Amino acid sequence: MPWNKKGLIYNVNGAFEWNKSHAQVPVIDVLHDRLRIYYATRNAAGKSNISFIETDRKDPAKILFENNKLLFEPGHLGTFDDSGLMPSSIISVNKKKYLYYIGWTTRQTVPYQNAVGLAIGKDGTSFNKFSEGPIITVNHIEPYFSGTSFVMFDEGIYKMWYLSCIGWETIETQVEPLYNIKYAESNDGINWIQTGKVAIELIGNEGGLVSASVIKEHGIYKMWFGKRKKAGYRENIVNGYRIGYAESGDGINWVRKDEQAGIDISADGWDSAMISYPYVVKIDDTLIMFYNGNGFGKSGIGYATWQD
Repeated sequence: MPWNKKGLIYNVNGAFEWNKSHAQVPVIDVLHDRLRIYYATRNAAGKSNISFIETDRKDPAKILFENNKLLFEPGHLGTFDDSGLMPSSIISVNKKKYLYYIGWTTRQTVPYQNAVGLAIGKDGTSFNKFSEGPIITVNHIEPYFSGTSFVMFDEGIYKMWYLSCIGWETIETQVEPLYNIKYAESNDGINWIQTGKVAIELIGNEGGLVSASVIKEHGIYKMWFGKRKKAGYRENIVNGYRIGYAESGDGINWVRKDEQAGIDISADGWDSAMISYPYVVKIDDTLIMFYNGNGFGKSGIGYATWQD
């Protein structure tokens, strides 16, 4: 495998009411002397919140700081993020940090609805929400919901690849969402043009594509993402999350090359049943993938380095 697994970095200890389980969907801010890793954790009621740790830039497994509070609170009752928060992507804009996140709210006919929110901070350790409302939500292009997004400033514009729900299906007694990855762009990182263009489409009996992570090398866009089957992905290892891969010459039209993803579940241990939510960064000419293993992040965050 081109990715060399280095092992588990972090999991929550349950010391607070808000971090009883999970260190899910890692989002990495590469700083000059350290890495700041944002993650979603769950409180005693199972609702997600965001916090962060900091690790050594040269040794990501060496934890330098563990934040002991929430990054910010869920939204007011009735808003798009009143039922949970998850980090999704971070970029620097005019000496400020833009943290894109997922807001959760509950529904009656289906279990939940997501949308993309934005929080803005100066130093990356505290944030204020840009607004009480989302920046990408249900509309004529997205009739169901939008989720995990990855944002890159490239060629003078902001580019986003985001989870797009394309429908719900009742499978046996479980209502399940189906989602692919779509493309949007923006001049300011706030106001987005949703092109409706599908970047990565479902194939075969897939049911969900999640957490796109994109880098650009030698003019080629490279994306790693999570993928799962339509049914049985919670309890059946064969149908559970794996990591897929695609390449593009323009960031819009992609060719899937899952066989080149370079990483899979382990024979045993924390990532032996599931592997997903990749976040790939380049640190000192080394590509590093941060990801989750079993239980949708219940077993914590680990990492791997790319080996040519």
